[in-house]
Amino acid sequence: MDLQELNKLLKTQLAHLLISIPDSKDLVLDADLTKPLDRVVGIKFLKEHGVEKLYILERGQKTLPGCGKRIYLVRPSMVTMKYIADQIKSEISSGEKRSYKIVLVPRKIHVCEKILESEGVMGHVSIDEFPLELFPLDKDLLSLELPELFTSFFLDNDTTLLHTVASSLVNLQRLFGKIPNIFTIGKGSKMVYDLMNYMSEKSEDKKESKHQIGQMFIIDRDVDYVSPMCTPMTYEALLDETYKIECGVINFDTSGDGKATAASKLLLTSQDEIYTQIRDRHFSNVFSYLSAKAKELQALYNKKNNLTTVGEMKEFVAKELRQLKHQQKILEMHIGGCEHIMKTKEKTDFEETIKTEQCMLAGVETKESMTFIEEGIQKQIPLLQSLRLLCLLSITQEGLSSKDYKAFKTAFLHSHGFEHLVTFFNLKKLGILTEQEGIAASPRVLLPPAFSRKSSYRFLNQKLNLVPKQTEDIDLRDPKDVSYIFSGAYTPLPCKLVEQILVRDSLIGLEDVGKACGGIHSEIKVKNRSLGTGR
Repeated sequence: MDLQELNKLLKTQLAHLLISIPDSKDLVLDADLTKPLDRVVGIKFLKEHGVEKLYILERGQKTLPGCGKRIYLVRPSMVTMKYIADQIKSEISSGEKRSYKIVLVPRKIHVCEKILESEGVMGHVSIDEFPLELFPLDKDLLSLELPELFTSFFLDNDTTLLHTVASSLVNLQRLFGKIPNIFTIGKGSKMVYDLMNYMSEKSEDKKESKHQIGQMFIIDRDVDYVSPMCTPMTYEALLDETYKIECGVINFDTSGDGKATAASKLLLTSQDEIYTQIRDRHFSNVFSYLSAKAKELQALYNKKNNLTTVGEMKEFVAKELRQLKHQQKILEMHIGGCEHIMKTKEKTDFEETIKTEQCMLAGVETKESMTFIEEGIQKQIPLLQSLRLLCLLSITQEGLSSKDYKAFKTAFLHSHGFEHLVTFFNLKKLGILTEQEGIAASPRVLLPPAFSRKSSYRFLNQKLNLVPKQTEDIDLRDPKDVSYIFSGAYTPLPCKLVEQILVRDSLIGLEDVGKACGGIHSEIKVKNRSLGTGR
């Protein structure tokens, strides 16, 4: 199963779009499309297909220099359309003659055309779409790179982007065969599944190809809000917490100016042997590997001292030296990354934070946990850290008492600013940071779906044993349980659900769990034991 087939398809589609405008042209990109586009095609590909200059679309740009043809490759947002319309009108009024093409990613939306019409520029542009959907970040990892999906669907109840999710999965099946066993967990996932069926029925391609993927699980993010609130302890997760991994690329620069250089950037994929070995390790087990690897590379490098002939030296330089230098450079970057993570941990009450999280997950020492959170807010520890602890407390307690909610809210606003009233409103709407009395006291009041969603943490923990018992020893060096991610304190709910479904080979016995998760639906055509090599 070669996931690069998806890249080839996207390259072909983009090539057709670029070739549709012959000769030289300029390309104006949405800022959040630069990294995905770089991973899919790269600058060289764009140059080969006639792109002369590359610009980033910014607010307030009245005009842009360049040739007489321009392509805008942007997300279909109303604000973006207004920026583009203002730019085109400004250039027309200044007497510039240029042809414009707007390519919407991942698809055209009618409201965008309406805005261009209302701004009076529709007659000067042509509109197309580029379905930048699932693309590979690694040999076993696909991404949609739709960061706005969570806010759009779960906060604003906007289902527009679910079409993109469904379309990407339908196209995945066209390349690798119909997936026989599909499970959906949550309301949004069920909507995606229904859309997939509708798209498949409309498709003219009815042939059944041999499936290369055995099972697919589509899971709503709101099924498990606990995991993103806890501090993960694997190397890759701590890299993301400390530096932020974007599109599989990390910038190890710690100067604070945020400007990545070629020397500080690293592509994190399975082609990096060192990263492959440590990415999923518990952080406590990373330094031992890096130390052993450093000694191994030094031993290989010292081979040059034992070379006796010119031929041996020539072969060493030609075949091994360059590779050794490359691995040494990568090793230095990972060691530097580990050191920076350690320094970051030392600047905060890291150990105490982990202990507090574990107590909240286990439902013990609640007063001590609340005191720690309150002190953190008063000390003005990083805003996100305080919010995560507050949200975890609310989820594990299935809502805060009205008194505690108001006290924490007041303290947080005094410490970090009253503009975060909106933050608390949104978190409450999502059902992440809620009041117990606020929900229970008004059962007849009609609230948005998100407001009526209560945490089912205690019930799910009891049914699925999400918090391993203290008697269960988790070997962090050679873990057999996925809870090692949180040092044995919590097993992510989606992992537990997938495990239970695969072991049972059905949903029988999971009815109550499914109801607490927003519903579980399945389409099983091939029994698990009969899948053979299917994944």
